[in-house]
Amino acid sequence: MSNSLLLEVRDRVAYLTINRPEELNAVNAELHTALSRIFIDLGERRDLAAIVLTGAGRAFCAGGDIDWMRDGVRNPESFEIITWEAKRIVYAMLDCEIPIIGRINGDAVGLGATLALLCDITVADDRARIGDPHVRVGLNAADGGGFLWPQAIGYGKARELLLTGELLSANEAHRLGAIGHVVAEGELDAKVENLVNKLRQGASKAIRWTKAAYTIPLRQLAHGHMDAGTAYECLTNLSPDHAEAIEAFAEKRKPVFGR
Repeated sequence: MSNSLLLEVRDRVAYLTINRPEELNAVNAELHTALSRIFIDLGERRDLAAIVLTGAGRAFCAGGDIDWMRDGVRNPESFEIITWEAKRIVYAMLDCEIPIIGRINGDAVGLGATLALLCDITVADDRARIGDPHVRVGLNAADGGGFLWPQAIGYGKARELLLTGELLSANEAHRLGAIGHVVAEGELDAKVENLVNKLRQGASKAIRWTKAAYTIPLRQLAHGHMDAGTAYECLTNLSPDHAEAIEAFAEKRKPVFGR
């Protein structure tokens, strides 16, 4: 297990914590690899009633780490590994029959938003924001957001969000159906544990196989989308716009696209 992804199992529940709080839990190479493996490992277990996924500190997950993205520009060969792992994260979370509860303790952005949408049940702090701003850094939204957002909230609003990269407040995301519950500060743990207890006390085989059944359409969509999506992402990784976005972020300025 990576230091950037902590696992604690107690009373038939696996508690997973994305653990890069100083970087707002932005995903680097080590964390990305860990995320691509953990749900495969946990999915094999028969002693778990639920998985709780959350972030350390004040964010759930701020998306891709800027230095990691810069490495991907400088070494495009490494980006092939990133896209392969991205597919494994999506497939593994959908294939995992154990219900996953997203404890959205703060902003869920980019891959963070995808992780949240892949959870079966989500509870968000009312101060959190969620969205997929891949286009703002010159990348195609290929890590799952391209098919998950339309399924979660409908094509009308999803297309706008994916094309503009705008973030939703937790309350707006709840109104649109992307998040299951929104709670006030200080009430997050109580609500999550209430849901955990319901799953822990339920009929485990029925719950597991109910998830296995309702994820069939999403799994079909994922396998129809991810190969093309990640191929487009590899192309945008090589684009001048993406390189400009990375340098602009590092220099704390607004990127100038289309040069």
